[in-house]
Amino acid sequence: MVTTYSVPLKKLVEEFDLQPVFLSSDYDKVRVAVDDVSRPGLQIAGFFDHFEPMRLQVLGTVESTYLHKLSSEERSAVFERFFAYRSPALIVARNLDIVPECLEMAMRYDVSILRSADTTSSLVSSMIAMLRQELAPRVTRHGVLVDVYGEGILLYGESGIGKSESAIELVKRGHRLIADDAVEIRKVTDSRLNGSAPEMIRHYIELRGIGVINVAKLFGVGAVRHDADIDLLINIVPWTEGANYDRLGLESQYTDILGVKVPTITVPVTPGRNMAVIIEVAAMNNRQKKMGYNAAEEFAEQLNRHFDTEAARNR
Repeated sequence: MVTTYSVPLKKLVEEFDLQPVFLSSDYDKVRVAVDDVSRPGLQIAGFFDHFEPMRLQVLGTVESTYLHKLSSEERSAVFERFFAYRSPALIVARNLDIVPECLEMAMRYDVSILRSADTTSSLVSSMIAMLRQELAPRVTRHGVLVDVYGEGILLYGESGIGKSESAIELVKRGHRLIADDAVEIRKVTDSRLNGSAPEMIRHYIELRGIGVINVAKLFGVGAVRHDADIDLLINIVPWTEGANYDRLGLESQYTDILGVKVPTITVPVTPGRNMAVIIEVAAMNNRQKKMGYNAAEEFAEQLNRHFDTEAARNR
């Protein structure tokens, strides 16, 4: 079963400081379920093919200028057809004047009109960014999410393996905590995952033997982040004698989360291993790979050249 999400129109009004011109009778119940925003220029000109009425509609300078060139009867006809589709709301940017025919038809069809002081392009882009974040498919995973050198590292493994202890050591070394125990993961684009903590446990971390601590208050607000993109998964496992672990790093492993393949490494732990240092190195190495440099591949090429040279000498 696919879960769909929506955002209350009231939340958008508060977030973007929109000023109400007319509020519909169901204003408190209106929810936006589409992560896109439209400028209805073609619709004002009378072309409604492929019109998406579930989107928020934003009028800017171009649309407003065109409307002022129409007669009152033409504007009435345009807005009667436009508001009949019952979009969530019409937003007028730049505090532009609202023609009386627009307000009249909005009241007739009970559709909210809002006004913003922002420029049209800025308002549209900001709204799309917020809607994509709020409406993104999501899943909650058990683990710890930390920001290490700008890389979002998701630590996971069985309970008691040392994820939280590693995270607190990283915080002491200047890195930042995003989430402990439960990580809310959102698919914000086809290739990007963003992780955050549920609001109830945000900034808290549990350390066995000590209990729950508030990282932001104990280490300062610089020790936490609200969210971060997930760049690497580190699977922490107990060391097993005889198990086959990747020693060169030539094998690329991925974990599928919400259809996005995230680079993954498995790190075995034994008493005395400094997990914080290992995670730091893994973060830096992952960043290097994204920049086009792979130390494991370089090392393998050097080995191959060495063996080729030795083989040529022995002929």
